[in-house]
Amino acid sequence: MNYLVIYDGDCNLCTNLVQGLENLDKGDRFSYIPMQDEETLAQLEITPQECEGGMILIDSDRLERRWQGSDAAEEIGSLLPGGNLFVNAYRSLPGMKWMGDRVYEQIRDNRYQLFGKRENTYQSAYSGNCHTCSNQP
Repeated sequence: MNYLVIYDGDCNLCTNLVQGLENLDKGDRFSYIPMQDEETLAQLEITPQECEGGMILIDSDRLERRWQGSDAAEEIGSLLPGGNLFVNAYRSLPGMKWMGDRVYEQIRDNRYQLFGKRENTYQSAYSGNCHTCSNQP
């Protein structure tokens, strides 16, 4: 399975996390589309308003399978080698999912103030494209 990660290419935190994921994955499972790529997002039927909800993970084999925000972060974590163990432990602790969702929302809503904004949108070396869009149901 391959996945598209839609991230804020203007956010320092977001791009640093994408770069870390790129180093771990080397484009094997994940490819990346910045939220600023409106043409590709339109092909995926994702609006700029939807992007305000945070990063989006899409199963490129089944485009209707999507996760957003902290759910996307958890799903990415579970797809990494050994990550499922940590994600399952996190989810099993009472109140952690709720607290994680609130922390994600606060960071998402204040990311530029907390971590700064890039002058140029980050373009991943493993850029996603919409060649899979024709596979939509």
